[in-house]
Amino acid sequence: MPNATSRREKFKSFYTTIRDELLDHIIKEGIPPDAVEWYRKNMDYNLPNGKFNRGTFMVDVIEILQGHPLSEEEYPRAAVLGWCCEFYQAYFLVADDIMDFSITRRGQPCWYRNEEVGMRAINDAFMLEAAIYHLLKVHFRCEPYYADVVDLFHETLYITEMGQLLDLVTAPQDVVDLRKFSLERQNLISKYKTAYSYYFPVALGLTITGIPLPSQVSSSSSNPYEVAKTILMSMGEYYQVQDDFFDFAGPPEKIGKIGTDIVDNKCSWCIVTALNLATPEQRKILEDNYGRKNKECEGRVKEVFEEVGLRRVYAEYEESAVAELRRKIEGVVEGEDGLKKEVFESFLGKIYKRDK
Repeated sequence: MPNATSRREKFKSFYTTIRDELLDHIIKEGIPPDAVEWYRKNMDYNLPNGKFNRGTFMVDVIEILQGHPLSEEEYPRAAVLGWCCEFYQAYFLVADDIMDFSITRRGQPCWYRNEEVGMRAINDAFMLEAAIYHLLKVHFRCEPYYADVVDLFHETLYITEMGQLLDLVTAPQDVVDLRKFSLERQNLISKYKTAYSYYFPVALGLTITGIPLPSQVSSSSSNPYEVAKTILMSMGEYYQVQDDFFDFAGPPEKIGKIGTDIVDNKCSWCIVTALNLATPEQRKILEDNYGRKNKECEGRVKEVFEEVGLRRVYAEYEESAVAELRRKIEGVVEGEDGLKKEVFESFLGKIYKRDK
């Protein structure tokens, strides 16, 4: 398998093929040039500048499960699925930035913050989502697994939206109540909002390479989907903790955005961990300053994060979480069900010790 950089670049280069296919379709539908150009700007702004973790992982999964490098004929179909995963992510980020009043994303102003965009971004998010189902229909409608693939996208979108709901009701920006924050609630938000989206590329890969869904086999058979879900849900939760920590500690020029979890009153790993470690005096500072739209208040919260040793606690958490993930991966039994340890090792390699 080529190195990670070359795989990423090959995947990224396929973006223009996907974009132009979508533009050609709406042109043939009679959509006027100004709307076509807007759709192009929407895609070009929100899709090509990400980390491509989900998309490249999707391609890697198919290649690993098939057991051989993808041919020039096989790669485009895998890349289409990978870019569907990226459209899914872009859809949520555009919408999430509006709901969170975020400032920057992927090293540039959030899409809705562009003067000519504003709340048009709501429809733009819907168009990114709708593109997924158009691409799936065009490229996979004749396949026996088409309905299962569409169902996996619907299921993942539904679960992720439940995670967004949990995020919004736990910590509304205009009502700060740190008594509602707990590690259990933070884990629940991570599970629904982030973790499931790292399981579904593997579920897609298993489905299109012919591994029967749990509903299609006897209950006594091994269930590779559940094995994959157990490992990848934990991996997704680890990924979310990384994101939460970077929001506090990562330089904006490195992570591609200005961290806003503190001023947005987010129930993040950082605040729930700090609350568990804080003295009564430090907790009072957090209660008086967290969730306030004020740079001085944000600075006081960050001072407490430093005082309780959040950087050290995060480093310890990361090593413990990764050790447990490696233990789970080592326990995977490779056999007739088609599951391979390399699937999980590949993704862990993408995120362990990442810095953005």
